[in-house]
Amino acid sequence: MASRKTIGILTSGGDAPGMNAAIRSVVRMAIDNGMKVLGFERGYSGLINADVVYMNLRSVSGIINKGGTILYTARCPEFCTDEGIKIAKANCERLGIDEMVVIGGDGSFRGAKALGEMGIPCVCIPGTIDNDIGCSEYSVGFDTAMNTAIEMIDRLRDTAESHERCSVVEVMGRSCGELALLTGIAVGATAIIVPEMPYDFQKNIVDRMRFTQKTGKKHFIIIVAEGIGEVNEIAKRIYDETSIETRMTVLGHVQRGGAPSLRDRVVASMMGARAVDIISRGDGNRVIAIKSGSIVDYDISQALSMKKAFDKDMYDTALKISI
Repeated sequence: MASRKTIGILTSGGDAPGMNAAIRSVVRMAIDNGMKVLGFERGYSGLINADVVYMNLRSVSGIINKGGTILYTARCPEFCTDEGIKIAKANCERLGIDEMVVIGGDGSFRGAKALGEMGIPCVCIPGTIDNDIGCSEYSVGFDTAMNTAIEMIDRLRDTAESHERCSVVEVMGRSCGELALLTGIAVGATAIIVPEMPYDFQKNIVDRMRFTQKTGKKHFIIIVAEGIGEVNEIAKRIYDETSIETRMTVLGHVQRGGAPSLRDRVVASMMGARAVDIISRGDGNRVIAIKSGSIVDYDISQALSMKKAFDKDMYDTALKISI
C-alpha cells in the first residue's frame, strides 16, 4: 500500500535551478499520499554514507524560489563501483526505503539504473542546465540558465557596441549545443558554434563578420558552446584576421545559480508530482520526461538509449537572421 511506503530523494551531478521546486513537490505529494520521505545529502555520496535527513511539510517551506539544492550535490566515484552500490543498497534496506527519487542528469540516471538492478527501484527527474537528456525535450534548469546567459550577454553587448568590439562568449554545454543555440538566437549572435555542427573558422566566423561589416555593423557577438573548447584561440584568431578588438568571456557557473524561472518552477513541480504518482502505482525504474509539451515517463533502460536530436533547421534559421 502507498501509505506504508518510505521513499528517498537525492540530487546528483551539477546543480540546476528548479531542483528545490522538484524536492518540494516530491515531499508534499508523498506526504499527501501517506508516505514518509528521507532526503540524502550530497547525492550518491550521501546514500553511501547514510547522510540522511527526515523530511516533512515544513522541511521544504520557502525553497521554491531558491536556486541550487537544499540537499546539496556532489560527484561520487565510489558509486561507480559494485561495492559502492552494494553499500547504498544496504543503507536503503536498513532505512526501510522502498523507492528512490533521483534528480539530476544522464550520469545520475545511470547510477539510478545500477541501483534499480540491485533491487532498489528509482524514479528519475531530469535536472540539468545543458538540456542534454536524450529522452526529454526539456530539463529542469534550462530556462533559467538561458535567461541568465541572455542577461549577462546583453550587458556585454553594451560594452562591445560602445567600443566597436567583438565579444566571444562561452556558454555551458559540453556535448549539447542547445543552450548556445537558443541563447545565440535570443541575443542576435553573428556566429553560433556548437558541438553538433562542424565549423570552419574562416567561413562561419570571419566571413560572416566581414559581410556584416559591409552592411554597417560595427560590433559582434560570437557564442561558443563549452564543448568546443577553443574560446581563447577563437578570440585571438578573430583579432589576428580582422584587427577588430576582441574580448573573450566565459560565463561559467554563473549560469547555474539564481532563482528559477516560472517555467522551471512549474515543470519541476509537475515532474515531482509525477514521480510520486509513479511510485504510488507501484512502478519503478522510470525516467520522467517532456514529450510534445506533455509530461511522460519511460523505462530507464529505454530512456538512456535515446539520443538528443539537434534542431538543424533552427540552427540554419539562426544564421540567416543574424547577419
